[in-house]
Amino acid sequence: MRVVPKLLSAELDGITAERIEVEADINVGLHSFSIVGLADKAVGEAKERVNSALKNSGIRPPTRENRRITINLAPADVKKAGSRFDLPIALAYLLASEQIKPFETRDKIFVGELSLDGSLRPINGCLNIAELAKREGVRYLFVPYENKNEAAMLDEITVFGIKNLHELINHLEGTEPLTPETRSEIIPTQPPISVHISEVKGQESAKRALTIAAAGGHNLLMSGPPGTGKTMLAQAFASILPPPSLDEIIQITEIYSAAGLTAQDQIIRWRPFRAPHHTASVISIIGGGTIPKPGEISLAHHGVLFLDEMPEFHRDVLEGLRQPLENGHVHIARAKKTLVFPARFMLVAAMNPCPCGYFGDTAKECKCTAHEILRYQRKISGPLLDRIDLQLEVPRIPIEELRKGGTDEREEEKIKNTINSARLIQKERARRANLSIRTNAEFSSKHVDELFSLEPSAETFLKNIIERSFVSPRGYYRILKVGQTIADIEASPTIKKEHLAEAFQYRLKEG
Repeated sequence: MRVVPKLLSAELDGITAERIEVEADINVGLHSFSIVGLADKAVGEAKERVNSALKNSGIRPPTRENRRITINLAPADVKKAGSRFDLPIALAYLLASEQIKPFETRDKIFVGELSLDGSLRPINGCLNIAELAKREGVRYLFVPYENKNEAAMLDEITVFGIKNLHELINHLEGTEPLTPETRSEIIPTQPPISVHISEVKGQESAKRALTIAAAGGHNLLMSGPPGTGKTMLAQAFASILPPPSLDEIIQITEIYSAAGLTAQDQIIRWRPFRAPHHTASVISIIGGGTIPKPGEISLAHHGVLFLDEMPEFHRDVLEGLRQPLENGHVHIARAKKTLVFPARFMLVAAMNPCPCGYFGDTAKECKCTAHEILRYQRKISGPLLDRIDLQLEVPRIPIEELRKGGTDEREEEKIKNTINSARLIQKERARRANLSIRTNAEFSSKHVDELFSLEPSAETFLKNIIERSFVSPRGYYRILKVGQTIADIEASPTIKKEHLAEAFQYRLKEG
């Protein structure tokens, strides 16, 4: 029985890479070059790219073969899309036509798009494919040169960055071995920030709420008249977030790489800040599409999703946020399968109190009717509002405050240190319970009951406010989580009455 060469490659299913086998067979007959295995148009066009790349590299191309060439991409029931199969198709043909020496194929994964001159172009999802190699115990990964640093972020696999076909063939035949890429140190950096918290004048209560939200990973809603600084506060929020860990950097980069949003060889070393326009569709926010891709909530994973003018977003978009806010991931259901995208983000939203924006403003009279105000505010449903831990009013700033300077850089550094210290306390609390949790907002109700400690006066206070106000069970636990974050900010070992009082005042809008 004749041996058919089989090479390993990969396909992206959402943000998860799946193993694909590339087989090549050459039979007697009139010339034909067929690619089978549920391939889309981009994969089908690989025939022309492979032909030209081999010819211009001085290698006999398939068009010179007066034989039937069949390339199979297995498993055949998995849809193949994109141009990443060009390189393994070319190698499989060269093995089948005996133009290169046989080599061990079971321990290598090949991906890359071929240019017509035989060089390799970068592709999406190289880090995700490296994760597949690590998961399946494949030792070597061959990727385009521009993707080498991204793929080398993971341990336990050897990555080779390839510039062209000749280089790869010489390496595989042992004539000119390539040097594997070394994993460089990944240092978190600050995101491209346009506004710092030190530039915000006044609004001390809002800055306090931002500090609590950043320290505990809580969701935040700001309401107030136009021009009071809500958008500026949200943009400044990114300047006080703690740097991501290495695991978080890898997870964020995987999502951006799968979505094709990383520049050449770029690693996302900061927490993302996503601010979609209110006209965005459900698919663009939640994720999905013909070829399912992560939406804005997944692109904000381990970072911030900012919704400016929140009531102006489509109702189905807002209601689609409910499950991800609760679970930290989103299920995208399709006819054949369900994909799961990570979506552990902090929601920061801003809204006006009414259509004209001046309801409750001391300087300008509101012209809306009671019905218009109620209808506008009801665009944000109770269940969604119940998932937002901190809800505060952002009032108009007196002119005297505007003429003063903002918080100096030393005060901004103090806020950052406070947040980092609180996060370390939360990390240690989770470590003692053997939980892979980073913030108080991620604790379940069971963990809250087991790990959070209240003073007797705080227990009594909590019982009184719950009896006298309508707070759902979810709201009850969210008050406890915010109270614990405030206690962590003050380095208190227990939750005190004043911590719960401050946490409760941030949910008064709900009632």
